[in-house]
Amino acid sequence: MTTTDSLTLNPVLRVAPASPAEAAAHFRASLVFHADVSDVAAALAADGDPGFVVLDSRSTDAWDQGHVPGAVHLPTALIPGQAGQLLDRSVPVVTYCWGPGCNGATRAALALAELGYQVKEMLGGFEYWVREGFEFETWQGHERRTADPLTAPAGLEDCGC
Repeated sequence: MTTTDSLTLNPVLRVAPASPAEAAAHFRASLVFHADVSDVAAALAADGDPGFVVLDSRSTDAWDQGHVPGAVHLPTALIPGQAGQLLDRSVPVVTYCWGPGCNGATRAALALAELGYQVKEMLGGFEYWVREGFEFETWQGHERRTADPLTAPAGLEDCGC
């Protein structure tokens, strides 16, 4: 079997990888549009202004169930009418919704971008915020759950990635 034959049989390499330059452009673009939960949490925990505001785009019931401390609550459908009263256009916004199975944060980011805001989407959403063991707020107060070892390193503050 030749190398060409093995490539056509291999589902991973059936479509050849991008060139290094194309891959670098793609991954750089991804980082322009996305932030992960750990990086958002670290920036919020650091002394001083993180340089962005976090926006929870879910319903009031979902917000009450739990949200990132300090986040602004603005459901996606209300963004066109209320963003100007709640957000400063000169401050980047990081949106989140439930989790990776939900595109609500993407829709919120689109609505904000169309209004002229700089915006990123927080990958993993509220689900991964909780699963990684970060403190969250509910209508009853502050909570924190033990980090899921499948999403965060046990006993460490940083995954090292």
